[in-house]
Formats: sequence, structure tokens, C-alpha cells
Amino acid sequence: MPILEDLYKVLEKDTRMQKFKTKLIPFVKGSMKFFNNYTNIKLDNDLIIADVYDLGEDNLKYGMYLFIENFWDKIKENRDVKKAIYLDEIWRLIGVTSNKDVASFIYKIFKTIRKYGGSSVAITQDISDIFSLENGVYGKSILNNSSIKTFFALEEENIKILQEYTNISEKEKIEMKSLKRGECIMFVGEDHILTKIECSKEERKIIEGEKVSD
Repeated sequence: MPILEDLYKVLEKDTRMQKFKTKLIPFVKGSMKFFNNYTNIKLDNDLIIADVYDLGEDNLKYGMYLFIENFWDKIKENRDVKKAIYLDEIWRLIGVTSNKDVASFIYKIFKTIRKYGGSSVAITQDISDIFSLENGVYGKSILNNSSIKTFFALEEENIKILQEYTNISEKEKIEMKSLKRGECIMFVGEDHILTKIECSKEERKIIEGEKVSD
């Protein structure tokens, strides 16, 4: 498969492509040249994790976009195979530090993934972040296209923002401020369910890194 440098060399031959060639320089010769390589991701694995922690803020949106595009191609391969994509720190993709093209792509995933036999999960710690781009249009779209919404303990400021986009009651606003660890309110359709989540012994082993007695 061709890499970015191959495209760069093609553009170099045409003076009309100078603008596009210049935009590729950071990815071919500059600080982001690690993008100018062949992928080592094995897309036939049952579990694929994209660790973007070391990309840094400037490179993060490019890396996450590429990863998600690869995953999206995989999701569309076979509608009969059940699959799920988890997007942690979703604000990086649909928040103020992202851009409309990336956010629109994420919205498309949440809008259409069900017809490919898949499900999508968005995770964030701060509600306000997902409504910070384009007056919250992408965050609102993801909420509207999510069949289950789970809210853990929230601060007053985040509850006020959430109230603008969901039909939470005054009682639920009070409950959200006093939820303990493992407790949440789940929105399933029109039903709002106060839930307590308890991990299994195997999950505790993974989380706590120690032996759990029977």
C-alpha cells in the first residue's frame, strides 16, 4: 500500500499541487513523520485497542481520526458479526479542540452503526466538553442517537448543562449530586433507572491488581 511520502512525490511533479504538497511536509519530513509509515495494527483481532496517549495534543486529532476510520471500515465488513466501538475521552473528537470534519464523522458512526450490527459507546468525564463545538450540535446528536445513557455523580454546573439537552427531573438533579461510587442513573428510552453497579471478582482482580478471595 502507498504511504504519505508516495503521495508527496506525486504532488511534487505538478506545480499546481504546491499547496497540498506543503500541507503534507509535517507528515512526511517534520514532527509528525511517524504517520508516514505502514500500519502495524492487526484488524483481524477480536479486541483492538488504539492507545493515543503519547501522540500529544497537536497530533491527537489526526491519530484518532485515522484509527476510527480503520475501525469503521472493519465494522462495515460484515453486518452479521456483532461488534462495538468504545470512544473514551469523546470530547477530544467532538469538543472545542476538534473540528467539524472529525465531529461529523463521529456523529455518522453513532447514527448508522446499528445497521451494520454494531454498537458505539462514548465516554467522557466532563459533560460541558462535549457541547463546546458548534453550540453543542454534535454532543446533542450523539445523546439523541444513544439508546442508553448512563450518568454518574455530576457537579452542579454539569447538571445544569445536561438539563438543557435531556428531560431530567428536579429529584434526579438532586440524586445526581449525591450518587456514590458505582451508582448511576441510566436513561433507557423514557425510563430513568437508579442503578448500582458492582464488579465481579474477576473484574476486581483486574482493577485492584490483587488476589480476591472467594
